[in-house]
Amino acid sequence: MPRSPLPPREGISATALRAPGGRATHAKNHLPVPESIGDWLESEFPEAAPASRHRLLTEGDMRAEDGRPVKWDDPVIPGGFYFFHRPVPPEDRIPFEVGIVFEDEDLLVVDKPHFLASTPNGRFVRECVVTRLRVDLDLPDLVAIHRLDRITAGLLVLSKRPETRGRYQRLFQDRRVTKTYRALAPAPPQELEFPLVRESRLVKPVGGRQVLEVEGEPNTISRISLARTISGTGRSTAIAEPPRRRESGSADRERADWECVGESDGAPPLRGDEIAEYELEPFTGKTHQLRVHMNALGVPILGDPVYPVDVAPDPYDFSSPLQLLAAELAFDDPLTGNPRHFSTRMSLGQAPVTAS
Repeated sequence: MPRSPLPPREGISATALRAPGGRATHAKNHLPVPESIGDWLESEFPEAAPASRHRLLTEGDMRAEDGRPVKWDDPVIPGGFYFFHRPVPPEDRIPFEVGIVFEDEDLLVVDKPHFLASTPNGRFVRECVVTRLRVDLDLPDLVAIHRLDRITAGLLVLSKRPETRGRYQRLFQDRRVTKTYRALAPAPPQELEFPLVRESRLVKPVGGRQVLEVEGEPNTISRISLARTISGTGRSTAIAEPPRRRESGSADRERADWECVGESDGAPPLRGDEIAEYELEPFTGKTHQLRVHMNALGVPILGDPVYPVDVAPDPYDFSSPLQLLAAELAFDDPLTGNPRHFSTRMSLGQAPVTAS
């Protein structure tokens, strides 16, 4: 798809729409080409009011891919891309802040809070990391080069420059990024020996929220280690602690020690049962992979609203954060070849940071 000739508006990218016909293979190339832009919009948005369709050209500033403004009676370019700004209603603010971990000319690495989406998605278009930071930092070209679930917290890497974006995206596509997560969950049964590797085939049914483990060739691999157990009084016993490294250039920014649940404000109650902190390394990147694998082992992550039971929570219910944290990222920089390593400043069991 060509790059949009329209810059983001209020941090929100223009919508791309492809016309029927043309020689290139796409979903609508077999359809007849309407005589005019107006005819096309009427067939594309039959439920919209006529005035709303006209506003796509005026208020939406509809453009062809060459940047030319579009008129209602213009002929349709077969298979051509058209761009416009769609109306986006206001959204209630997610009351948690994004933390900056590292920034250079090409990358912005942030700590994404629980409950804030990484990118525009469904009902959250304005209230996501990308839209917020485009506006707050005046970075209209900012794009996330991977994603975290909305309810997962921790490290998220964003690209600032289109010129170098593809090379960083390939790192994630080619699985050349080492990702380490930390999670709080019930203490494991004695029969589980750590570290262990979980391999399984995951499938997400159409229309469902839960991802299922099914029979078949594995398409996901996760390594799971036990870091420590934590008693109901908040006392912890260390099992294994990873080395604490810092990104070069950020030596003055110390990584906060992991908090014991029960010792920090906002921590979930323990109810006298032992829980444990786990270190999780996904070697693949399927939706909900770590959450499904932990649940399959009988130790679902604390605060998970979908596993083992989908409770269909209100997205504005912030009372029980998922205790899953994207804690570390490491890769060899594709521009310089130098190793890069980033560590979160967030802690498990902490209350999210709200706006002051």
